[in-house]
Amino acid sequence: MKFGQVEDPSQVDFTLPKDHKSTAKILKKSKAKSLEMCIGCAKWNKTDLKGFYPKGTEDELTYYSTQFNSIELNATFYGMPSEEQIATWRDKVPADFKFFPKVTSTISHYRRLINITDVVTKFATAVLNFDEKLGMVFLQLHNNFKPKDFERLEKFIQDWPKEVPLAVELRNEEWFSDEEIFNKTCELFEKFKITNILVDTAGRRDMLHMRLTTPVAFIRYVGANAESDYTRLDDWVERIKIWKNEGLEKLYFFVHQNIEKASPLLSSYFIENLNKEFGTEIHIPEMADAKTKF
Repeated sequence: MKFGQVEDPSQVDFTLPKDHKSTAKILKKSKAKSLEMCIGCAKWNKTDLKGFYPKGTEDELTYYSTQFNSIELNATFYGMPSEEQIATWRDKVPADFKFFPKVTSTISHYRRLINITDVVTKFATAVLNFDEKLGMVFLQLHNNFKPKDFERLEKFIQDWPKEVPLAVELRNEEWFSDEEIFNKTCELFEKFKITNILVDTAGRRDMLHMRLTTPVAFIRYVGANAESDYTRLDDWVERIKIWKNEGLEKLYFFVHQNIEKASPLLSSYFIENLNKEFGTEIHIPEMADAKTKF
């Protein structure tokens, strides 16, 4: 994942910002007694995740699902999934595994949320075939989709099928730099129970707005292939501890790397520390090639 990549990450202040003042209010409304945690990578492709799969692995997804409890499914962005394909993926993984499919680019990038009723219906119908293994769908808008197009976003959210949980990732800096626009957008998300995605990446610290709009934290973490990747994850454990005490119901945390083969190792570190902090027993992914250097 090259988005937000910088030439020298040592020059970046990776300190997590303070929570937006509305985040605690959102969490306070929750009555959660436990925290559901889904931690995963963005891909299961053997070519990208070198050193992760044992030699002779015949089906990558089947093996991946023995090591992680979820996947950020970017494949659905590049092509409309068929119901048959969804069912095939669904049947390869354990009962407690969750998929987080990205909305197809036809909707977000090519039609740019215009005249999409037919495509949304087709996409939603397909992903509902994940059944109980559907975690949350997420819409990633193009970097040049700006607040001037707010009405398009508003209509999309109003028309989105309510039975499919949705998160939205806004990328253009104008969504965050204008407080009035940002608040208006977040209030729209709150009204329709849309989760506001947080992106932790070196070159776009404005996307780390720390504004939750539901009691769900959907975090896309992009490492810089640097030692700071680990201390950044330590900071996330501390923030999640605060959110849990305030009422966080679900944590969806997906690890990316500019060099993706490091993603499983970072994920293992993060899961191990979550288990220590919260007393959970999330499986810690194993590296098939222990000699692999990340």
